[in-house]
Amino acid sequence: MTGTHHLNLHQRSLPQTTTHLLNNFNLKKNFPSHEKSSKWWSDASFLRWTKSDVFGLFKYHPVPCFFAVSLLFFMGVEYTLRMIPSSSQPFDIGFVATDLLHRVLVASPNLNTVLAGLNTVFVGMQTAYIIGTWVIEGRPRATVAALFMFTCRGILGYSTQLPLPEGFLGSGADFPVGNVSFFLFYSGHVAGSVIASLDMRRMHRWELAFLFDALNLLQVVRLLSTRGHYTIDLAVGVGAGMLFDSLAGRYMKNAKKIEGDALYTNQSHKS
Repeated sequence: MTGTHHLNLHQRSLPQTTTHLLNNFNLKKNFPSHEKSSKWWSDASFLRWTKSDVFGLFKYHPVPCFFAVSLLFFMGVEYTLRMIPSSSQPFDIGFVATDLLHRVLVASPNLNTVLAGLNTVFVGMQTAYIIGTWVIEGRPRATVAALFMFTCRGILGYSTQLPLPEGFLGSGADFPVGNVSFFLFYSGHVAGSVIASLDMRRMHRWELAFLFDALNLLQVVRLLSTRGHYTIDLAVGVGAGMLFDSLAGRYMKNAKKIEGDALYTNQSHKS
């Protein structure tokens, strides 16, 4: 009897034991994800921040802090500003700032032609310098950057063809010469000047770089005054010049030097 009773107890304990093991298995199966999540939170960077870290952020990193405040400011501006109706001309703050100069050029067509001619000379200076860095000095980086830049400009300019600004003052002396059509976005005039200026800085031609930057600034003012470009075209032109100069630098660094390659006319220069 005792043996039978012991056997029955043993038989009844099997399901309980199996259930217990299954429960333990399920707990262990689910526990790692919970443990991983807890560890992720416990290792969070902000939990280790101190008061000195927070104040040090404003002290040692004012630029990112400024941009953070700017983000909040422009979020407020963007979400509360009424959008320009499709029937109206775009609002451009550069046109507002140069309204007086625009009226002067409207009243003085000859002055507009002279300034257009001078701007064309400046474009010629950019072109001569950028090509000269390759064919004369054997440094093709600026030339490659200009090719990258104008190709991308053509693609973007064709993809989104902006309307000609109201009050545009054309001139036969301007570049492109002859009042031909052109893409507004983005400004090749400005981007080309930036590419040339960056190359001058690499070669420590500081005075020439300063001259090009000053002429580029005057060019920006003139293009806004004649309504030849929107402000965004000119701003992106500056960024495009920097971007494609950097991309050209990477290309030149990674390109394999092939024997007899005409791109490298002067092996003493690598840029």
